[in-house]
Amino acid sequence: MKNLFVKIAAVGLLMLAPAVAQAAEGYSTANVNMRAGPSTRYPAVAVIPAGSSVEIRGCLSDVNWCDVEFYGGRGWVSGQYVQASYQQRRVYVGPQYYRPLGIPMIRFSVDNYWDRYYRNRDFYRDRDRWSRGPDYDYRDRDNRDRDRDNRDRDRNWRERDGDRDGRDRDRDWRDDNQRDDRQRGDRQRGERQRDDRRGDDRRPDRRDFDCRPGDPSCDE
Repeated sequence: MKNLFVKIAAVGLLMLAPAVAQAAEGYSTANVNMRAGPSTRYPAVAVIPAGSSVEIRGCLSDVNWCDVEFYGGRGWVSGQYVQASYQQRRVYVGPQYYRPLGIPMIRFSVDNYWDRYYRNRDFYRDRDRWSRGPDYDYRDRDNRDRDRDNRDRDRNWRERDGDRDGRDRDRDWRDDNQRDDRQRGDRQRGERQRDDRRGDDRRPDRRDFDCRPGDPSCDE
């Protein structure tokens, strides 16, 4: 009798195992990207047209993303774009429907998943970088953009400083020329004034010049 119960239990487990492991059938509700990971920041691997049938292989427990199969390819789609049949109606795939639909809750690992499905993809060579998280590439890109902006600002500052230095030199050069012109004009005016004074000193007294012999004014 004991052996009979063991056999019945074993048969029951075998009958339940496929139901737990099998994928649920779903439908895309929009033209949606199937991605290489459970985030919109992972690379897109295909576009699933609206109304297309997909096989839901499993979903994450912490975020509403599901691993789906579409025409032999594998990738991740947000549950808000996937519906499944439940009690003769279609519902969006969410954590509350995982168990009733027979969808297993799974985990995601870039290393394991990409090794299995994306070895021939261009982004596979960046697997180590993506394994640090979907935001890493964006943080790295933001840092690169920030460094480029800083370099651009430094270059603009140097150019502005160079232009300002050039304008200062031009202004100093003009000021020097104007100062030299003023000094030259002052010297020329001074020389003319000195020449005029010397001319006055050399000019004979008119009275002496107008005197003639026998002129009474000459005796003064």
